[in-house]
Amino acid sequence: MQLGITKSITLSNGSTIDIETGRLAKQADGSVVLKQGDTMILATVVADKTAGEDVDFMPLMVDYKENFSATGNIPGGFLRREARPSDHEVLICRLVDRALRPLFPSDFHANTIVTLRLISSDGETMPDALVCLAASAAIQVSDVPFLEPISEVRVARINGEFVINPSATALKDADIDMMLAATKNNIVMVEGELEEASEEEMTEAIKIGHEEIKKMCALQEELAQAVGRTPREYNHEKSDPALEKAIHDFAFERCKAIAAKGLANKAERGELFKAVKDDFLATLSEEEAAENAFLISQYYKAAQKAAVREVMLNERIRLDGRKMEEIRPIWSEVDYLPKTHGSAVFTRGETQSLTTVTLGSKKDEQLIDGAFFSGTEGFMLHYNFPAFSTGEARMPRGTSRREVGHGNLAHRAIKRMLPEDNAYTIRVVSDILESNGSSSMATVCAGSLALMDAGVQLKRPVSGIAMGLITDGEKFAVLSDILGDEDHLGDMDFKVTGTEKGITAVQMDIKIDGLSYEILGQALNQAKAGRLHILGEMAKTLAAPNPNFKPHTPQIVNVTIPGDTIGAVIGPGGKIIQEIQALSGATLSITEEGDVGIVQIYGPDQESIDIAMKQVKGIVAKPEVGETYDGVVKSIKDFGVFVEFLPGKQALVHISELSHARINDIADAGLKEGDEMKVKIVKFDDKKQKFVLSRKALIPKE
Repeated sequence: MQLGITKSITLSNGSTIDIETGRLAKQADGSVVLKQGDTMILATVVADKTAGEDVDFMPLMVDYKENFSATGNIPGGFLRREARPSDHEVLICRLVDRALRPLFPSDFHANTIVTLRLISSDGETMPDALVCLAASAAIQVSDVPFLEPISEVRVARINGEFVINPSATALKDADIDMMLAATKNNIVMVEGELEEASEEEMTEAIKIGHEEIKKMCALQEELAQAVGRTPREYNHEKSDPALEKAIHDFAFERCKAIAAKGLANKAERGELFKAVKDDFLATLSEEEAAENAFLISQYYKAAQKAAVREVMLNERIRLDGRKMEEIRPIWSEVDYLPKTHGSAVFTRGETQSLTTVTLGSKKDEQLIDGAFFSGTEGFMLHYNFPAFSTGEARMPRGTSRREVGHGNLAHRAIKRMLPEDNAYTIRVVSDILESNGSSSMATVCAGSLALMDAGVQLKRPVSGIAMGLITDGEKFAVLSDILGDEDHLGDMDFKVTGTEKGITAVQMDIKIDGLSYEILGQALNQAKAGRLHILGEMAKTLAAPNPNFKPHTPQIVNVTIPGDTIGAVIGPGGKIIQEIQALSGATLSITEEGDVGIVQIYGPDQESIDIAMKQVKGIVAKPEVGETYDGVVKSIKDFGVFVEFLPGKQALVHISELSHARINDIADAGLKEGDEMKVKIVKFDDKKQKFVLSRKALIPKE
C-alpha cells in the first residue's frame, strides 16, 4: 500500500529536502510534511468554498507554532502547554503571509487558513527558512487557486562566503542574514539584517538566493503534477461593467486634477477625493446608491488609484507635490522627557515617533522560552501604534502582528551598532503619535537619537527610509519617503535602514509580477541618498552620543571574582546576596564565565554601588594574619564577642583580647551587638581551622 508521494531536492549546501504528501492530515484541502535532516514541518491549507458577502480582500491567516515536543522539551509557565504565539512565531507567520498573499488570484476572497507546525527539530536546521516552502507545497497539492509556486531561503554571508540556509550555529558568524521569497521569475519579499553592507553586496545576495528558489519551485511543480492538481472553480466577485464605466468616466479626470494639485495635507486631500464620490452618489437615487454601495466603493477606489498613478507616471507629480526623490520636512528633539534615561521626538512630514530608552540590569533581560530557541535578550525594541495616530476611534486590542513586525525591523536596524562593552539591558519603546507613511523608519531614527541622548555609545547613528514604486510595465517611478496613500496605491514597499557606511536592515514587499534589477538598483541608490539626507537632519539635533549617562541613570559596575567564591557571595539559599542588596539598595546578579564569576552591581547611585562592592570584595578577600579589619559585633558571649571582620566571615575576640586591662565580666566591656570594632588577625588556629582576633593588639599599652 502506497502511503504517500515524496519528492526530493538537494540544496547547494549539500542538504536534502524531502516533501511528502498523502500520509498525514488528509482531510485538509492540502497537506505536506517537509523534512530536512531530523527537522520536520507539517503544513496544511484549508479554504472555504464560498466567500463572505461584499468581501474585497484576501482573508488569509497563517498560523505557525513550534511544538516543544519537537525538541524534547516541556513548555514553561503555569499552563505547561503551547499558548499564544511568541514574537518569534509571529515574525515567522508574517514572513510566510507576506510571501503567499500576492500569489492568490486578486478575485479569490474565500477564508483561507495555512497552518504550519514544527513537529521535529534537530536544533540546528532553521525552520523559518523552510516553512514558506512547506506552505506553498501544501497549496500546490490542494485545489486552492494559486498563481504559481513560491519558496523562501535564507542567504547569509559567513567569513566572506554566501551560504544558503546555514545552521543556527553557523549563522552566529554571519555579517549578512537575509530572508528572500520568490517565484521562478520574480522576487516577492526580502527581509534581513546586514552589518553595514553595500547596495551591491545586498543585490548579489538576492541573486544567489533566487537561483536556489528556482529549484524549489520546480520541485513543487513536480509534486503538483504527481497528485494531479486541478484548481477549483469559484466566483467571489459581483460585477456591473456599466456601473464601473460610469464611475470611471465621472471620477477619473476629477481625481487626476486633485492628484495634480500636490496637496501636502492628508486630511484636505481626503476631503476632496471624498467629495468626488459624493458628487457621483448624488447622480443616483437613494435606492440605487444603497443597492450598489459595495460596488460603487470598489469601482471608485479603482478609478482613484488609476488616476493618481497616471499623474505620478506621466506628470511626475506626487500626491503631496514633492519630487520623486524628495524627503518630507524633518524636525527632531532629544531629552524631551526629563526623567527617562533617554528620549527623542522624530517627526517627518505627518509621521511622528516619541521614543524612550530605559537602561536596566541583567535581571531585566527578556526571558525567552521557545521550542527552537531559549535564553535571554538584553536589547529590546517595542513599537506601539495607537489608533489616534491616524485619527481613528478604535479600541486597543493588544499588541498586533504588525506592531511586532515593525518593532523587529527597527531592532535589527540598530542592534549591530550597539557597543560591544555595553553592560546595560536596554529597552527602547517607540510610540507612534502621528502616522502617514513609514512609522517603522521613524522609529529607527527616533530610536537612534534616544539611545545617543541616553549616553549609549552607538558606533554610528542609524536612519531609515521607505521607498515606493509606480509602474505600468514600461514606465516606472521610484518614490523616496512614501506616504501612506502612496504605499496603498503603489507596487512596492521597500524599507532600508543604515549608517553612513552601509545598510543595516531591509524589508521589501513587491505587489506586482517582476522587479528588474535595474529598478532595484535605482531604488537602492535613491534610498542611500535619502538615508544620508535624514542622517544629516538628525545630526543637527544630536550628531554623536552624549559622553555620559544622565545623572538619574542607575549605574552599573562589573566585579570579577574567583569562580570558587561564587557560592560564598550567593550564600545558602541566596541569603548573603540578599543581605548585600538590602544593605546597599543595589541589585546584584552573578554569571559564571570559565573559571571566574562576573558580579554585576546595578545601583541607583554611587553610594549604593560602593557599599555593595565593598561587601562583595570583602567576601572574596582572603584573610591574612597581621591584617587589620573594620568589624561589627555579631554576638556576645561570657567568654568574648564574635565579630564579623569580612562579609560572611566571623571570628572570636576572646575576653582577654578586648583590653590590656583585665575584664572579669563581659558586661563590663560595654559592648552591644552592632557595635563597630577594629580588630587584627593575630594568628590562625590550625587545629580549629579558625582565625583568632584581637582588639587589644591595636590599643597602645600604657
